[in-house]
Amino acid sequence: MGALIKALGLAEGGVIALTGAGGKTSMMYRLACELSSAGETVLTTTTTRIYPPEASQSPGLILAGTAAAVVEQAAEPLRIHRHLTAVTGRSNGDGKLIGFPPAVIDALAESGLCHWIVVEADGAAGRPLKAPADHEPVIPSSARWVIAIAGLSAIGQPLRPQWVHRPERFSTLTGLARGSDITPATVARLFAHPLGPLKGAPPGSRKVIFLNQADGPATLSEGETIAALLRRERPSGCERVLIGRMLPAPAVIACHDLATT
Repeated sequence: MGALIKALGLAEGGVIALTGAGGKTSMMYRLACELSSAGETVLTTTTTRIYPPEASQSPGLILAGTAAAVVEQAAEPLRIHRHLTAVTGRSNGDGKLIGFPPAVIDALAESGLCHWIVVEADGAAGRPLKAPADHEPVIPSSARWVIAIAGLSAIGQPLRPQWVHRPERFSTLTGLARGSDITPATVARLFAHPLGPLKGAPPGSRKVIFLNQADGPATLSEGETIAALLRRERPSGCERVLIGRMLPAPAVIACHDLATT
């Protein structure tokens, strides 16, 4: 069993929605790799937009406009490869792939096409932190897991657009003034806020926070501080805070169960 599968407590199949910033795409394909290596079938997709996957990330790409069309095109290849990526089309402007509305993800989940659907349900323009706008994240109602991600590389950096997607929203939710340095307490306030990255998680879904980019003792310590602050509030019913990294080699370094503290 893969490290992420164990740490996230994944079992029995279903839809996994990834929100936040600082590692969603890397986590999506890493989860697909671990699950497919364990013999499960996996569809990776998005409700927003993603760049086309590299061959090392996904063995195949399907473009289809409806759930029925995805099922028709993917059923046989999934038996061979166990993992495919599906989207509805290509963007003309930035080279990205256009994802499905949440209702299509729900229909795919009901179809029984595959064991798992991993959905990138948020966009962050490549920044390590993000505060969601009113219409974000775009989480399917069928999601059984919602994993909210933050990049620890933003700690100590100023609240500016190069570090935070939607900095004005971030300032509103956390109380941090534009240009002030981001701290572990700031990140904890973001995740604890009801309008933070776990906003819109379906009732009954399991919620996990993953603090990514713990690349050394300093970032690990910052992640531990965030986890300790979140332990007091258990934001939005979150069950667990994980600290680790996706690149260069995926690792889960620390796990804090909030429900038992």
